[in-house]
Amino acid sequence: MPRTDRSTAVSENRYPRSFHVVVSLSAVLCLTASPVFADTGEGAGFESYTALGDSFTSGPLIPPQAPGADPRCLRSSVNYPNLVADALGVAEFTDASCSGAVIADLSGPQYTEFADVPAQFDALDTGTDLVTIGIGGNDLGFSEVFAECAKRSLRNPLGNPCEDHYGDELDRRVEALRGRVAGVYAEVGERSPGAVVVGVGYLQILPESRGCWPTAPIAWGDVSYLDGVQTAFNRMLEEEARAAGAVFVDVFERGHDVCAPASERWVEGLVPENAAAPVHPNEAGMAAVSERVLAELGAGVRV
Repeated sequence: MPRTDRSTAVSENRYPRSFHVVVSLSAVLCLTASPVFADTGEGAGFESYTALGDSFTSGPLIPPQAPGADPRCLRSSVNYPNLVADALGVAEFTDASCSGAVIADLSGPQYTEFADVPAQFDALDTGTDLVTIGIGGNDLGFSEVFAECAKRSLRNPLGNPCEDHYGDELDRRVEALRGRVAGVYAEVGERSPGAVVVGVGYLQILPESRGCWPTAPIAWGDVSYLDGVQTAFNRMLEEEARAAGAVFVDVFERGHDVCAPASERWVEGLVPENAAAPVHPNEAGMAAVSERVLAELGAGVRV
């Protein structure tokens, strides 16, 4: 049975918040105990799948962009929700993810200047039996942090000017997000009480140390600092997902960051070598995430 895509198209082309930050920089250089899927080895008989998330879910500038989708959301037809939906053969699929989304955009409209991008939670109903969630990166402000750290690296590329600037502020931001992330899972549980809910982490952006300045313009001493912040952020997302009774898919696999060779990279650098927005997943990264989601669901890998 062919799937039905319920994603809604809205006019007015405007790039997302996170996309603006990295492009401008380049120019100057959920729930009340949702049931966890039991691995039967045969995959899951899901019928209605909804994907919620930001640009690490939507896949900005990975061709082909989804036809009929709101151009401001920059959804790719080969992002991980589409790959998962195709592999599972769901009858009904809604990709509500949108570039630039923050947690507030799940419950309220996004990009409201002309026509609204609807609240992502509006895509959920009691018939939804699978939900994936990839949100929080823009609330942490990682694009803004990346831009600030890159700017500071120009004066001290071998030091740690970014760590000197932020100190433990970013760790405090991570902890401050816990309640809001928990609220996402609670709301999903209210709207789709019978759904299997899957939290999805963020692909590794920077390596563990040294980096590749100026290809990725982060000072050597700040690479490990920012990698540690992202590690703590993903850990927090996992803890909150599991505390809510959801499945969590850890996609933080080393060796595929922005400094990896183009053929091995899952996240592009400031000047992409594969088709994708700067500092965002490419098609290979989306395929890797989809494989891990499917494996967690016991569906096998058919992407």
